[in-house]
This record gives sequence, structure tokens and C-alpha cells, in this order.
Amino acid sequence: MREDLIDLTAYFDGEKKLELLEHTPAAALGSCRKKLPKVGEDDDFYEKLIAIFRKYDIRYFFYIGGNDSMDTVAKLSEYTRGHDYDMVILGVPKTIDNDLVGTDHTPGFGSAAKYIAVTTQEIIRDCAVYKIPAVTIIEIMGRDAGWLTAASAIGRVVNGIEPDLVYLPERTFDMQAFFADVRAALEKHPNVVIAVSEGLRFADGHYVGEGTQTGAKDAFGHAYLAGTGKALELAVKAEIGCKVRSVELNLPQRCAAHLASKTDLDESVMLGKAAVNAAEEGITRQMMTMQRVSDAPYSIEYWHSDVSEIANKIRTVDDAFINEAGNHVTDACCRYLLPLIAGEAACKYEAGLPVHLIL
Repeated sequence: MREDLIDLTAYFDGEKKLELLEHTPAAALGSCRKKLPKVGEDDDFYEKLIAIFRKYDIRYFFYIGGNDSMDTVAKLSEYTRGHDYDMVILGVPKTIDNDLVGTDHTPGFGSAAKYIAVTTQEIIRDCAVYKIPAVTIIEIMGRDAGWLTAASAIGRVVNGIEPDLVYLPERTFDMQAFFADVRAALEKHPNVVIAVSEGLRFADGHYVGEGTQTGAKDAFGHAYLAGTGKALELAVKAEIGCKVRSVELNLPQRCAAHLASKTDLDESVMLGKAAVNAAEEGITRQMMTMQRVSDAPYSIEYWHSDVSEIANKIRTVDDAFINEAGNHVTDACCRYLLPLIAGEAACKYEAGLPVHLIL
């Protein structure tokens, strides 16, 4: 909307820069939190947007992101259906939350899941050096879907090492049941590690960490979340009285490119290529998807689905992936996640630091 454009053809003058981009964290082109108005409520906005498309003869629109981004793709698709402008519009999924419906998983998730799985293993090792009763709570991103938090338990099907307890937003959180779970875990061994989603809610709908937040919301009406781990840390200290600490993985879980999943990087590149191929075939108003063909050997196929059937829907963790008590995940969940974190990325280093591409 600001006509802040960059000529990528001129910038990417060789394969080396593209390869470097694969190992660069965050979004090289930047990001935004712009919520488009509902079609019919602000025609001036859409007319200005189409005018910019016409000015630069933009005929292919690839919008990369998660749920809110697919809302943008759906609205633009709806508007262009009734207005005279010939343009291919495709949503290209990329979200660590893994909460888009219609696709087996989303690019970005595998690398974030790998970071969480590895970091959890390391935290468990660190906690094991002491013999006094202690509880460590790991807070992991995930507002409505607990996929990332579930990834903390992947070690179960690899080496048998996993958190003692795992709590996802798909289940109502009960503080008294939580205290009982913690006490039971402490009876087994002194070093208890717990993984929790930032989006845990009580039965009345309030977030567990709500008391630590300002109540501010983003452009899409989502409350800013954080503080669930700290709230539970204070609760355990008051109720049980043992040593307790909380660790918020925060930004590193989504930008630790040095620990990216090779599978995730490879699939991200292939999905982008599949989007270009679909556009050349005239496919429009769709979101690109990945469908799992086989678990052993792991294999996927790239396809696309109507974005209007995907936008503003949330893919939560399957019921079969959560145990009956609601305080951990199942073996089936770990097996689903395991292929997504496979392989190590060959990062380029200079003087001990990773080399990144900066536009």
C-alpha cells in the first residue's frame, strides 16, 4: 500500500544468494499485521489496492503466512471475483503454529518443532544434575493449537526422554488437577520438567497467564500472550513450596535457523516452486497444501485447496494425539511429528557466526 517495492530479480543474481536465504531466519521481505476490511465495507481501500496492482502490472499475487494471511488471500479473492482485474491469487502457507486446515503441516513448523524438541532435551539434562525437589516449566508458543508444545515430547519415540507433563490449549486447564499431577511427578523423581502452551485457558475462558498481561490486542483482535509459565511458577511455589522456575522459549523458537530442520527447508522451497507451477497453470484463489502420502518412508505431495474453505479456521491437535488425562501427548502424536524435524541444515559460518542474507 506504501509502494515500498524491491526488484528481487536484480538482487538475486545467482543461486548462492537464494541458498543463503534458505538459512536466514525471519521474513526477508518483512511482515505486517494489516487486516483487510470485509468486502463491501470499504470499497475505497480495495480500489486503491487494485490501482497499485494496475500501476505495476502485478498479475501474480503470492501471499505468504498463516491464518491471518489466508484471511487476506480469501478477501482479495472474493473482491476480485466481482471486479474486472485479471490476476492469479495464491496463498502460500508458512506458520510455525501448524494450525492451518487442509494441509498435513505448514512450512516453518518443522524447524520450530526441532528447536523445541532439542531444547527440551537439553533442559531435561540440565535439570537432572540436582537431587533436590524442583519443578521447571517451559512455556511454548501456541494460542489455540498446541502443536509446538506437543513437539517437546518427540524424544519419547527416539530415546525415551520427554517432559513429565505436557499441557495443550486443546484441553481446559484445571489448577487443582495440575497441582495433583505435579505432586505425582515429584513422587517419581525430584527433577520435574513440564511443557505448557502459552494459550492455556481455564474453564471460564480466561488465559492462565492473563493476569501478567496488559490486555492489548493486535490488528486481528488477538490478545498478546506470554506469562503462562510465570503464572504457573508462582502457583506451584505457593501451593507446593519446592524450588520452581519457568523458562519462556520466546522468539528463539521461531528464528533459530542454526537448528532448522532440513526436511522443513526442503519442503518450503518445493512448496514455493509448486505455487509458481500452479500459477502458470492458471490456478487461483487457492492455498497451496501438503498431503502426507506415507509415514514409512515419509513422503508428501503438493496440492492446493480453496482458500475460502481454509481462512479463519483453526486446525487443533487431534484428539487421538492427546492422552485421556489431558496432561500429555500420545505415541501417535510423536510419530506424526518425528519426520518433520528430520535432517540438519548445512549453515554457512564466518568467524564462528552464521551468515545471513539481509535485503
